[in-house]
Amino acid sequence: MPADLAAALEPAWLWIIAGLILAATELALPGVFLIWLGLAAVLTGLAAAAVPMPWQAQLLAWALLSILCVGLATRLDRRRPASALNRADRGLVGREGVLAEAIVGGAGAARFDDTYWRVSGPDLPAGARIRVTGMTGTVLTVIAA
Repeated sequence: MPADLAAALEPAWLWIIAGLILAATELALPGVFLIWLGLAAVLTGLAAAAVPMPWQAQLLAWALLSILCVGLATRLDRRRPASALNRADRGLVGREGVLAEAIVGGAGAARFDDTYWRVSGPDLPAGARIRVTGMTGTVLTVIAA
């Protein structure tokens, strides 16, 4: 390999290595941000290998590619439906169960899986079958099933 080609590829390898380090750091830190900066660094390294450019242009390319990658990721994330993980209301609405405590004056309790939930609805005796119709805060809204 000619010396001038090796000198031109050196910054490219530095960008690619930096990008891989940023991507690997994403595994250790919470969030999804460093992966996009790492991708921008790898793309900068590939661009620097294809078209030799001064370090100022490489830094500018990395900054612009970082903004582009983060913006694209943000736009794609907005299109994705929200996860039902840790959203009890999405898993409970529509379920049927049995009242653990009678609903008196609009308030009672029911057990779903391993959790007792406060419920509101029409007065019903303990042991009555109910159906969850909604959730307000941590109180389930129920009707007789």
